[in-house]
Amino acid sequence: MNKPPISPATDLRADQWLWAARFFKTRSLAKQAIDGGKVDVNGAGCKPAKALHVGDVLRISRGEERLEVEVLGLSDRRGPASVAQTLYRETPASRLAREAIQQQRQLVGASGPLKRPDKHARRDLRRLKDPR
Repeated sequence: MNKPPISPATDLRADQWLWAARFFKTRSLAKQAIDGGKVDVNGAGCKPAKALHVGDVLRISRGEERLEVEVLGLSDRRGPASVAQTLYRETPASRLAREAIQQQRQLVGASGPLKRPDKHARRDLRRLKDPR
């Protein structure tokens, strides 16, 4: 008995693709992000079972990071990062915005305190925060 050839998937669940493309560590985290409104597909909100197709544009928010990616391939298996990166392409505008924010964060971090506050400085900070 001959098995039918495996055909490439034409659509895939959004939570499954986000997990396979390594945007989230688990499918349940991907589902929570979608339910929380952190993922938009083609400019509209989506549900975890929304079918993704090649060419769809996703806006993904992870913490302070904002990504806009185009789906290039579909996979329901989580593989190495090098394979996962072939499933999508980040838009140039998204990449520039992300790099600008990263540079701002580095500049702000450079102007922070050089060492941890000592005992006396901690007391002063507590007095500032809670003046009783």
